[in-house]
Formats: sequence, C-alpha cells, structure tokens
Amino acid sequence: MNYREYTYPADEAESGVEVAAFLNQDPSRVFKTLVTIGKSGQHFVFVIPGPAELDLKKAASAVREKSIEMLKSRDLLELTGYIHGGCSPIGMKKFFRTTLDQSAKECPTIFLSGGRRGYQVELSPADLEKMIRLEYSDLVK
Repeated sequence: MNYREYTYPADEAESGVEVAAFLNQDPSRVFKTLVTIGKSGQHFVFVIPGPAELDLKKAASAVREKSIEMLKSRDLLELTGYIHGGCSPIGMKKFFRTTLDQSAKECPTIFLSGGRRGYQVELSPADLEKMIRLEYSDLVK
C-alpha cells in the first residue's frame, strides 16, 4: 500500500480549499470527512471533495435512510476519537458505514486527513478501499 504524508500549518488552513493551496494541489482532490446521524440513529461517514457541499438527500438515499443530518462538532471526539478539522475515515474508534464521493474514482490519488489538524495523507482510492470498507455514490450538490 502506497501513501505519502504531508503537513501544513493547521492554524492557517481550515477548509479543504486552503489545505489544497498549502499542498499546491487541485482542491477537487483534497477530500473532507463528514460524520452524520440518520433518522434511525445510526451514524454514517461521507468523504467528499473539499470545495463541495454534502447533499443531505443524496447522502440519505445512498445509505437508505429517510433523512440524515450533520453530527454536532461537540459530539465528534467522543464518537470518533477525532476533532473537527482532523477527522479521518481511517482509524475511528469504531467503524461506521463509509461512502466516498464517486468523483474520487477519477483521481489517481486523493488527499484526506491523517487524523489530526495539519496532517494529510495522499493515497489512491483503491488503497483506501484496502484499509476500510467503503462504497461510492454521488454525494455532492
């Protein structure tokens, strides 16, 4: 499994677009990890390009939920072990059903949080699939 590690000044880059600028990368390849809760009470993880916005209806449909909403930031650490801005789909306290935006299939590699603010990893979507179970769907507006 191949991956590369990158660091950037966490206090100077918060959004995926800002992180992409520090890494000198296309923002559409810098993905963010979003944790949600469905009407059923189950939690779901969605990984989408940094500049994009999660379409809650598409996301709910992808996981066959009536509706979903974003998890409150204050609940993120206890549930996942990660803080806002440093959440990664890899290594959460517990595995949650994870869906990667289908645009990742078009990228040779993607960037995502390495588990703390200021730390990114670059790997292929195929290598990410070897690390965690995931599915693909159209998730963005």
